[in-house]
Amino acid sequence: MTVPVRSLRFADAREAADLAAFLGRLLHYDRAAAVRLQAGGGALAVFGRPPSFDVLAIRTARLSGTHDLDVTVSAGELLEALDTDATDGAAGVGALPAAVTGPPWTGVLPPRGGWQERTGLPGPVDLGTALEEAVSEFRSRDAALPEQRRNRAERDLIGRGIWSRTVGDTELPLRAVHAAQSLGFLRPAPGFPVALLTAGSWMRLRTPYGSIALRGAGGGLGPLAVTVGTA
Repeated sequence: MTVPVRSLRFADAREAADLAAFLGRLLHYDRAAAVRLQAGGGALAVFGRPPSFDVLAIRTARLSGTHDLDVTVSAGELLEALDTDATDGAAGVGALPAAVTGPPWTGVLPPRGGWQERTGLPGPVDLGTALEEAVSEFRSRDAALPEQRRNRAERDLIGRGIWSRTVGDTELPLRAVHAAQSLGFLRPAPGFPVALLTAGSWMRLRTPYGSIALRGAGGGLGPLAVTVGTA
């Protein structure tokens, strides 16, 4: 049975709760955030772009029944519509907000297929250590700035230098790992390691809780051909 696009029925309430947590983190960085939703079969992919990191964040959720959906909506309105209080195994149900005209990135998604796993990515513990060292370095260098240079432009310059560094023996910038941690994607999951995948000029940091995608060679999300993708 195909579920009308006016609503979504999740496989269980936990799926709705996990999606709500992801939306809450996106809204922390952008109160006016939009998300693109794509559903096919029994899965929903939610794409967002936290502006502090210049990456795409992808969260998936299992659905109950067959859905066919591709729409951009307000992240805040979607969060308000989610039912995360279902009990006794009942499925969380969310009524879809009205579609919005999304920002340019919503028409530029990673490719659907063709991903290949790459070697050289450190494990989660080492990634966490690298992040801690980077944050410590940023704070130290920020504190060392003379008073007349302690401004947003100087801090941004320091941050770009630190977060553009690559991770391990890969071309993945450290800011992608920072984004994954900030969005709750780097939580421990024994038996499910993180992985780096590439498809064309795209890179994707995949974790059990979501993915971070970005373009290689500059690492940003500049002008691209429009492609339809999934998580």
